[in-house]
Amino acid sequence: MAVENRAMGVGEPADSRTRSSAGNYNVAVPFVIREFKPEDFEILWRMDQECFPPGIAYSRQELKSYVRHRGAFTLVAADQKDGKPAGFIVVYGGTTGHVITIDVDPAARRSGVGSLMLRAAEERLRAAGSSAVGLETAVDNLTALSFYKRHGYSVIRTWPRYYSNGVDALVMKKELG
Repeated sequence: MAVENRAMGVGEPADSRTRSSAGNYNVAVPFVIREFKPEDFEILWRMDQECFPPGIAYSRQELKSYVRHRGAFTLVAADQKDGKPAGFIVVYGGTTGHVITIDVDPAARRSGVGSLMLRAAEERLRAAGSSAVGLETAVDNLTALSFYKRHGYSVIRTWPRYYSNGVDALVMKKELG
């Protein structure tokens, strides 16, 4: 069974600050990247349900399987003040790491949370000896495509009818060098 990667786009403001629609940095939003804890699961699963439509969102069992997979790690971006998760990323390690999913709470989008999680995951992969990281995103998810391109990912091929709804995926890769 293929792992369906999905990605929600988020902005990339500097220094983890929220940016107004005018592009001004105005309110600091401190997030902490931490390891997944079992008690996070229900919140993260509900976040996934909110981030993705039925048929693309993971079932409880699917998400549990990805998080528990041997060689996988899950990082959570939590609000520094109240500890509430604002997003999470599930990644498989290896010579070439693989981003399974990156989810950002709709209220935290465009705050830099996605960028923080992706960079933290890439650093962890690099430290573990991975030379590259790959992922898939839907061809019609232009926000995610733009997000990944800003982070140095390149499209290497298209995977026809990858998603359960028949949408093609773009396979993307980044050298971690």
